[in-house]
Amino acid sequence: MDYIPLVGFAAGTLCTLAYLPQALHSFRTRSVRDISLLMLVSLNLGLLLWVAYGFLIHSLPIMLPNAVTFFLAFPLLVMKLRFHRYGAEQAPERVR
Repeated sequence: MDYIPLVGFAAGTLCTLAYLPQALHSFRTRSVRDISLLMLVSLNLGLLLWVAYGFLIHSLPIMLPNAVTFFLAFPLLVMKLRFHRYGAEQAPERVR
């Protein structure tokens, strides 16, 4: 059994799990005020590049964890861009 992909999956899983509490907290509170816009932009671009790199070298241990983390991080970037103009991170009133 080749253990090298297992090391890659383990590393990717731990990195994704490390990001999960921040993502869940931000989704729950609907606040990304304390997260840097530059960090979110660079993180999302980096994750997409890792997925592309994994695709180019046919490496599922690189593609999969980075894709999962991207799908957790991208909504935070959208929230940051959307609520950035409201100063105190107040979401616009919803029309009911």
